[in-house]
Amino acid sequence: MAGSVDGARASPHSNGSAHYPNGVEERLDELRHLIGKTDGDQLKIVGVGAGAWGTVFAALLQDAYGQFRDKVQIRIWRRPGRTVDRSTAEHLFEVINSSEDVLRRLIRRCAYLKYVEARLGDRTLYADEILKDGFCLNMIDTPVCPLKVVTNLQEAVWDADIVVNGLPSTETKEVFEEISRYWKERLSPPIIISLAKGIEAALDPVPRIITPTQMINQATGVPIENILYVGGPNIASEIYNKEYANARICGAEKWRKPLAKFLRQPHFIVWDNSDLVTHEVMGGLKNVYAIGAGMIAALTNESATSKSVYFAHCTSEMIFITHLLTEEPEKLAGPLLADTYVTLLKGRNAWYGQMLAKGQLSLDMGDSIKGKGTIQGVSAVHAFYELLSQTSLSVLDHEEKKPVAPIQLCPIMKTLHKILIKRELPIEAILQALRDETMNDPRDRIELAYSHAFYMPSLLGQP
Repeated sequence: MAGSVDGARASPHSNGSAHYPNGVEERLDELRHLIGKTDGDQLKIVGVGAGAWGTVFAALLQDAYGQFRDKVQIRIWRRPGRTVDRSTAEHLFEVINSSEDVLRRLIRRCAYLKYVEARLGDRTLYADEILKDGFCLNMIDTPVCPLKVVTNLQEAVWDADIVVNGLPSTETKEVFEEISRYWKERLSPPIIISLAKGIEAALDPVPRIITPTQMINQATGVPIENILYVGGPNIASEIYNKEYANARICGAEKWRKPLAKFLRQPHFIVWDNSDLVTHEVMGGLKNVYAIGAGMIAALTNESATSKSVYFAHCTSEMIFITHLLTEEPEKLAGPLLADTYVTLLKGRNAWYGQMLAKGQLSLDMGDSIKGKGTIQGVSAVHAFYELLSQTSLSVLDHEEKKPVAPIQLCPIMKTLHKILIKRELPIEAILQALRDETMNDPRDRIELAYSHAFYMPSLLGQP
C-alpha cells in the first residue's frame, strides 16, 4: 500500500513503522473526534513543501500514526520535475549502501536498481521520486521512512483536514493563494500548522511585518484561530535520528492544546503557547543572526569568546525588536532562547555564514543552495531592515537624545544588511561591528526595551 512502511523500527535509525507505548491510537482517536471524524472517515493530513523540516515532520507523523491506515492518511506535496544531479545521486548511493536496513528496504520495494543506474549516469532521478523512498533532497544523509508523495497541489489539499506548511516564507503567500482556489467549496476550514521561519515586510499603506501565519490567513481566509506555528529548539535530521528534542506549538487555545498532545512523541516533546507573534518573529530573527554567527565562527577560528560576545549583542537586538512588535512579548529565555542557540550553533543559516566567510560560497550564488534549500535568513535581513529603517517608526535614542529609526539601535542587523543585501561591505565587516568601541553595552538595549512602551500595533497591521 502506498505510504506504508516496511517492517518495525528495530533501532532508532531503521526507518520502519513505530511501535510506541500505549496511548498512540487513543491520541489519534481524540483528535479525530475533535475534528468530527466518524468511523471509516480518514483524518487527512498533508505536508505542503518537502524541505528538511517539512519532510521530517511528515515522517514523524507517518512513523507514529501510519500504521492506523483506516483512521489516518498522511501525505506530502512537492513540486514535480526537480532533478537530482549526478554528484548527489552518487552520494545518495553511498548513503543507501552504508545502511543495511535502508538497503534491504529498497531491495524489497524493487527500488534499489534505479539508484545503481543513477550513480552510473544511466538514468535521471527526481526529487519527488526519491522522496517516496524516504530521501529528502535537502537532507540526503538522513534517510526517513517512505512517504506518500503527491505532486498535484489540488489533489493534495482540497479535502485535507490538517495542512502542514513546510514552505519557505518567501513561497508561502504564492502557494497558499493557489490553495485558496481549491477551498472555495469547503464547508469548514482546515487546521494549518506552519513550520515556516521567516518574515516579509510591506511598506504601504503603513510599514508592517507579515508573518507566515498572516500570509496564510490573508491568502485563504482561514480563521487565524485555525492557523498555528511550531518552533524549536531542534535540528530536523537530529530529531529523526531520535535525538531528544523540544518544540512549541503556538496559537489559539482551541487547537494548540490538542495538537500538542497529538504531535508529542517519546523523543519529541511538544508544549503549547499562546504567544504566536513573539515565537514567529523570533523564528525569523534567529535565522538573520545565525548567518552572522556563522561568519564570526569562521573568521575567528571558532573563538568561544568572540561567539559569546556576538551572542550577547544579537540577543539584545532580538529583545529590542520583539518589544516593537508585541505588547507583552515572552522573554527570550528557556525554550525560546534555546531555539535561538541551536540555530546559531548548527542551523543551515549559520552554515551559510560560515561558507561565505571561508570563501566556499559567494553571495552571487543566491540564497537557494544545493543540498540545503532556501537560506531564509537572507530575505529576513532585507525584510527587517526595510521595516525598521522607516523614520515613521522612530524611537528615542537616549544616548543621542533624539528620535531615530529603530534600525539605528541594531548595529549587527545594519551590518548584515550592508554585507548580504547592499553588498557595500566585505564579510569581515561583521567583526568590526562586533568590536566597535562606540557600541553600547547590550544590556542598555535590553533595559531600554523593558523600560519603554515601544509597542507599535501598526507593525502587525493592527489598528
